Amino acid sequence: MIDEFAKDNLHGRLRRDRKALLWKLDGLSDYDARRPLTATGTNLLGLVKHVATVEARYFGEVFDRPSPEPLPQWQDYDGDDLWAAEDETRDQIIGFYRRTCEHSDATINELSLDAPGHVPWWPEPCPNTNLFAILVHVLGETNRHAGHADILREDLDGRTGVRPEHEQQIDEEARAAYCAKIEQAARTATPMKA
Repeated sequence: MIDEFAKDNLHGRLRRDRKALLWKLDGLSDYDARRPLTATGTNLLGLVKHVATVEARYFGEVFDRPSPEPLPQWQDYDGDDLWAAEDETRDQIIGFYRRTCEHSDATINELSLDAPGHVPWWPEPCPNTNLFAILVHVLGETNRHAGHADILREDLDGRTGVRPEHEQQIDEEARAAYCAKIEQAARTATPMKA
């Protein structure tokens, strides 16, 4: 009973974070969705593509349930899943993510938490694992990248939040006052002596 509770809880949180990640693309121009927004080139559509690839590998290859989506060999990884090429559309990448999620969901639903898996790209002694560990790992990856997307989106147009139903109208005056308060505290802070 506890296994089913844990599995349902982790799976539910993964579904929640997937939606939050996709929501960060809503209302953006194609250019804003794919342009580099950090010094290392991080971009919103690339985050979705990357998380789709992560799920395809972990819930596919690790459990000998290969993704129906074409993926390069993990040994050939070159970071091209972190951005959208000119010939890739937003709809294609979102479609890839949704199909990958369906495949991942089937793996999660059909296997028990202690189902064995093998991650060949993890160093010894860790490559042999189970569904529970992979669920936790992928949830962490998805959550991490959804957090990146939060910050990137906020920097683009000020929109924040994890779900549209919780989004509040942007109050520029209140935000400016809040940031000024934090800036003042940073400027006047005195380092603590040990």
